[in-house]
Parts: sequence; C-alpha cells; structure tokens
Amino acid sequence: MTEKWALLKTVYTGLDADTIRAVMEEEGIPVLVRGYQVGMWGSGFQGPISEGADVLVPESALDRARELLPDEP
Repeated sequence: MTEKWALLKTVYTGLDADTIRAVMEEEGIPVLVRGYQVGMWGSGFQGPISEGADVLVPESALDRARELLPDEP
C-alpha cells in the first residue's frame, strides 16, 4: 500500500520551497514540491512563484514536518 502525501504548506517563492525541502530532507522526511515552476531561469531561480507551489510530505510525517517548518519573519 502506498502512503498518501499531505499538504505541508503552499509557498510563493523558490527560496521558500528550497529551504523547506532542505530542512525536511535533512531530517529524513521525504518531500515533494508540486507546481514549482522555475521557467527559463533554471533550478537556481529563487524569486516569486505567482501561482504558488505546494510542499507535500507523507501523511505519517506531517506533524513532525510542521514542527520543523522555519519560523515566519
């Protein structure tokens, strides 16, 4: 049986998506970023994502992942 993915957060910049991905991966939590469109700038693009990007983690890791989210400014 395959585990379901759960929405952790919707972000609106490439930097936010990459930061959350790095934090989760460092803790061993699988992460999937859906809708992350970097366009012609390539994977190094850190600017705004007007349509947003959903950061997903396995349902079983959702509570732990929420604890690890970087603090909002």
